[in-house]
Amino acid sequence: MTPLILAFALFASAYGCGRPAIEPEMTRVVNGEDARPNSWPWQISLQYERNGYRHTCGGSLVASNWVMTAAHCIDESLTYQVVVGKHNLQQAEDSAKAIRPVKIIVHRHYNPVLLSIGNDIAMIKLSEHVQMSDEVQLACLPAPGTLLPHNYPCYITGWGVLSTGGPSSDTLQQALMPVVEYDVCKQNDWWGVSIRRSMVCAGGDGVVGGCNGDSGGPLNCKNSDGVWEVHGIASFVSGRGCNYIRKPTVFTRVSDFNEWVDEVLLINTD
Repeated sequence: MTPLILAFALFASAYGCGRPAIEPEMTRVVNGEDARPNSWPWQISLQYERNGYRHTCGGSLVASNWVMTAAHCIDESLTYQVVVGKHNLQQAEDSAKAIRPVKIIVHRHYNPVLLSIGNDIAMIKLSEHVQMSDEVQLACLPAPGTLLPHNYPCYITGWGVLSTGGPSSDTLQQALMPVVEYDVCKQNDWWGVSIRRSMVCAGGDGVVGGCNGDSGGPLNCKNSDGVWEVHGIASFVSGRGCNYIRKPTVFTRVSDFNEWVDEVLLINTD
């Protein structure tokens, strides 16, 4: 482990990454629900400027000045801000702070025309370090190569639309979305050849799914030590609908990109 990555790991540990001071309320509600305020303290809102700032994607705070999101959320022609500590997008909140990026790095092998190739991951360097608090904390990332078993319980969080073609949510939502293992998700009546091992599927019950506005946000899964880890970055859903049966939400599998994330942090220390 390089000195920088070791320092990052120690920093995360010191602030208890993946252990929210405000515990999420875990329920089995099948169609999503309002999250407990600030119970997913690494969740951020990525917003673009157009007559004011508007939410476009989610993301995860992975270091005090770095956010991890989806590459397809990034448009070089737009001006962005990252808002940490947010719960309701329409209300002023003491815990919230908007920070401008100074650098955005999209994975070098990402192809916006061929999203099913994968590599849908980007890192955003913030113009200042975020002060950790009960409402703003770091995400933990899983160990390299980690694969979760079929039906492992995870939660998607975000401000996406509540149904295909429906209104978006002002309040951060959470929904239980069990993992669909690769050997199931690659079946022809599921996602077939559109799925790669660098992805993770979750959901697919025809009821719960990620949707517009959830992109870039985390798939949160608690490990055996009781620590929440971000195992996925919301990437794409079926063109037939956000919660189409046997078309689970597809996430970039974070455990396949640990080395790339480390490389970004190591090279961009200026």
